[in-house]
Amino acid sequence: MTTPTAAVQRSLPAPGSYMCGLTFDGEVFWHSDQDGELISAIDPASGEVRRSLPNPWVRADLTVHNGELHQIGGRPKRLVRIDPRTGQVLGHVTVAPPSGRLCGVEAAPEGMWMSLRSPDVVQLRDFATMTVQREIPIEAPPSGLTCTPELIVFGEYEAGLVHAIDRQSGRPLARVRVEGRPTGLTYDGEYIWYCDFPARELKALCVEDLTEPANAA
Repeated sequence: MTTPTAAVQRSLPAPGSYMCGLTFDGEVFWHSDQDGELISAIDPASGEVRRSLPNPWVRADLTVHNGELHQIGGRPKRLVRIDPRTGQVLGHVTVAPPSGRLCGVEAAPEGMWMSLRSPDVVQLRDFATMTVQREIPIEAPPSGLTCTPELIVFGEYEAGLVHAIDRQSGRPLARVRVEGRPTGLTYDGEYIWYCDFPARELKALCVEDLTEPANAA
């Protein structure tokens, strides 16, 4: 079956040159740049950078939990807890076993969703203990990850694809081709946004493009 292409609904410029993480806190997008060692708050309407926080730990995706930024960073990778007001590192959360596999993260009411490579899986982990509550094999090496109320969505960087799986059952639902190469992803309540790494832009997709039966992988 031919993989359909999802139309970009909106785009915003992104600061920096090495696009890693993306998340939405209800007010601003937070975007992390590995080369610049920065995490920036971006206005979702204009794309204006409201402020930037220096952070040498940046390596991959990030999310917001309990009023803190949780950035995938370090070697081996772990979650780095950051105060979004000051940029202060508040602590580290080990993701066992320590490795470089972790590439996507999104906080949800039921726990912390994560995407990992080699083997390629999506995991749900307990906030307090980081123990694995669920593990879902996926069909491709993931980049960033996000959730909608019904979906878990992850990127596939090399192929330029975005995949959706059912949040309850873990069943693959759809995949679409997107402009450029996706890294970090987030959901703002209306659109699924992804970092287009080559274009240095944030781009928005319709959720419906990942739920239509015709787009099933």
